[in-house]
Amino acid sequence: MDCSRRDLALLLPGLLAAAQAADAARPHHKDTVLPSKCYPFDSLHERTNPKTHNQTRQVLDGLTHDRFHIDLHITTLAPGEMPHPPHSHVWEEMTLVQKGTLEATISGQSTRVGPGGVIYVASENRHGWKNVGDTPAQYFVIAFRGTEPE
Repeated sequence: MDCSRRDLALLLPGLLAAAQAADAARPHHKDTVLPSKCYPFDSLHERTNPKTHNQTRQVLDGLTHDRFHIDLHITTLAPGEMPHPPHSHVWEEMTLVQKGTLEATISGQSTRVGPGGVIYVASENRHGWKNVGDTPAQYFVIAFRGTEPE
C-alpha cells in the first residue's frame, strides 16, 4: 500500500493520541511525571522469581514534578534468600523493613535489621542483603535515581 505525505499527515494526530493513551495507561513509566494517587497493596501487580519464589510489586517508577526520578518497589523475600548478588550503582537507595529480619552488608560491614529498621546505601557502595530469619521478610526499596538520564 502506498501512502502519501497527506495520508501520513492525517494519520499523525491519531498515532500521537494513541501513544499518549498508552503512556497514560502506564503510570509508572520512568519518563512519566507521577500523579498523586493511592496504591492499595492488593492492586499492585506481583512478579514472582521462578528460581527463588520471591515476589516483587512495583509501586512507582517515574518523575516528581521537578523531574527527579524515583523508584519504589516492595519485595517479599523467602527465608535464606537474597534478592540478587551484592552490587553497586550510582544512585542512592533506602530500604525500610516491614517484616522479618534482613542481614544487610554495605561495603563489607554486616548488620541485622528487623521490622521498622532502615537501610540506607550511598552512591557506589557495594551492598546486598539476605533474609536470615525463618519467615518471609517484606521490605520497601526506594531508589533515588536523580535528574540525570540513565
